[in-house]
Amino acid sequence: DWSSDVCSSDLRSWILLWVLSYICLLSCRRDDYYTGGDVKLRFSQDTLRFDTVFTTLGSATRYIKVFNPRSQPVLVDVTLKNQTNSFFRFNADGIKGPVAKNIEINSNDSIYIFVETTIDPNKPISISPFVIEDQISVSVNGTSSTIYLEAWGQNANYIPSTLGKGKGALLSCNFGERTWNDPKPYVIYGILIIDSCKLVLPPGTRIYVHGGVVRDSLTAYNDGLLVFNKDGKLDSRGTIDKPVIIQGDRLEKEYEDVKSQWVGLLFWQLSRSNKLSNTIIKNSIYGLRIDSLADVSLYNCQIYNTGGPAIIARQSKVYAENCLMYDNSNYGMQLTYGGDYTFNYCTVGSYEGQNESVVLTDFYCSDPLCSQGARVYRLNANFTNCIFAGSDKDEVGLVMAGEKSAFKYKFTNCAVKVDELLLPKNYPDFFDNCISCINIKNTDKLFRNKNENNYRLDSLSVALGKATPNVNIKYDLSGNLRKSKPDMGCFEL
Repeated sequence: DWSSDVCSSDLRSWILLWVLSYICLLSCRRDDYYTGGDVKLRFSQDTLRFDTVFTTLGSATRYIKVFNPRSQPVLVDVTLKNQTNSFFRFNADGIKGPVAKNIEINSNDSIYIFVETTIDPNKPISISPFVIEDQISVSVNGTSSTIYLEAWGQNANYIPSTLGKGKGALLSCNFGERTWNDPKPYVIYGILIIDSCKLVLPPGTRIYVHGGVVRDSLTAYNDGLLVFNKDGKLDSRGTIDKPVIIQGDRLEKEYEDVKSQWVGLLFWQLSRSNKLSNTIIKNSIYGLRIDSLADVSLYNCQIYNTGGPAIIARQSKVYAENCLMYDNSNYGMQLTYGGDYTFNYCTVGSYEGQNESVVLTDFYCSDPLCSQGARVYRLNANFTNCIFAGSDKDEVGLVMAGEKSAFKYKFTNCAVKVDELLLPKNYPDFFDNCISCINIKNTDKLFRNKNENNYRLDSLSVALGKATPNVNIKYDLSGNLRKSKPDMGCFEL
């Protein structure tokens, strides 16, 4: 019994000591923290860049200082956006992330946030992407600020550099040629403007474009764009076995079908003699935008999985043969403000949304309501052996603002889908300009499996053997020999 009483007495003493210590601790806690929502913390920088291109296992540490300009202390929370599988780790004033709460910053004082990353470039790109990003949120009294984190996970050619995000860079070679023939892939990080130079892409060239929204003090815009100025031109020399591929830089499986990851290829006014052969463009906002009096030729190209049209052309010149365009939001091809267009053996599948596979106009408005009036330019468009199919009632759109004599279009041996276009108020004489054409019905067999993006012709397709021979185009998109009675579209069965 005596020993039991002693133990009980000791326990009571320890409890009493703990309670007194806790009360003392509470009495020492600050109660003068500033709690207003107008705190504006200052940061030594808003972005931490780990600008080493890792050729071996890379580990680096950077830091940022957070200043409290108030005359009272504040409590801040620091949180890593991607808390489960980020490449980044942080330590805020001695507290490890991914979440650190109630960190005190004294009046007119600061704390350090240390950030570390470890990246193995030898892992597959699907695991260690080219460009790795995350964010740290610093919150005080309900107001949050963001620290942006950037690193690079693969050994590649970063164009213009690893510091290019949100910036424009000029590629010039004194009216000569620049060939991208390094076996490592090229990563466009920012906006690249080609001027006074021909950019040559040999067979098998891989270009990955990092997009995303960039914000500055005035506006927000999309990053990841290749621009070809008046004296800049593109010569993409892909082959059937080694195509040139231009796409977004996220190669993880979950990004495979994500549209609008980057902007696209812009051929600015008067950019001439551009040629793309066996080139694949995907995952962009648009594939090609071809502006006033620029010209582009396409041979055996594929443009798909875009957030807008595969081709936007305005008062320009486009030639295309054996090309495939599909899974393009909005229109398949938007050919506006007139121009000169020739398409042979091309297939456009527009099964997303209710816009046409191809729309032709002869005008341009500077504002959505056209309140300033329309500017008109002549149109000359020819389509031969092409397929324009989709889920809308009409897969051909015609909008004329000028004189009918200057609005010239002709479809020859094409499979089209038109309905309301033929109404008296629209273009009832459309088939006078669509010679030996097929008006596709919903019940007609056409492609093998459009739901799986297989646009090869079905064995019972209405487009089989309905094309007119062209002695200058002997092979299809896959390199198969065209028959004496060839098939419509880019594929020969």
